[in-house]
Amino acid sequence: MFKAVCFDFDYTLGDCTDSIVAGFVHGLTGLGFPAPDRETVRGTIGYMLEDSYTMLTGDRDPDRQARFRALFTEVARERQIRETILFPGAPELLRGLRTRGVRTAIVSTKRGDTIELILESHGLRDAVEMVVGSADVKRPKPDPEGLRTVMARLGVEPGETLFCGDTVLDAGAAQNAGCHFAAVLNGTTPEADFAPFPTDHIAPDLGELAEWLGV
Repeated sequence: MFKAVCFDFDYTLGDCTDSIVAGFVHGLTGLGFPAPDRETVRGTIGYMLEDSYTMLTGDRDPDRQARFRALFTEVARERQIRETILFPGAPELLRGLRTRGVRTAIVSTKRGDTIELILESHGLRDAVEMVVGSADVKRPKPDPEGLRTVMARLGVEPGETLFCGDTVLDAGAAQNAGCHFAAVLNGTTPEADFAPFPTDHIAPDLGELAEWLGV
């Protein structure tokens, strides 16, 4: 159906909740804030860490945002590489697309090098052609920079490209890039929140998404 299929990572392909929560607890308590509860942190996953820090604290100071990122990384990065769980059907979907000659990529607000190491740990590095993470763009989702970078490098047009994600940030990025969008309900965003966005498909899980894609 498409020449290229791109994916968000957190709550689309993989679940890093435990390591992310640990990073938030370390970062926020290190800056003098109370430890956040798990569900509060889950609601911020998909945003840039600096934005998540501000969402939880109200503090917009860039130096403290940067300090939060540094503290978060001290705990979370290695744990994410070791502990991230892929959602059922993720390996089969990625490999199935590649077998059919579909170009594949990941566009995420997580660091790209972290995602690459996670994929490698699951034996899937060769199943994804390109990873664009937070350090690879100047403007995060819903800005279309990441998706446009992928499309340009893969040599595909927006009308030939599908972006799959779990948040309205992903839906907005697809809309702004002019490409197709499929929502995946693995995260915390309810189906109704995608109603304002052009959406080709809403999948309850990756198995159903693969079925819709004919993989």
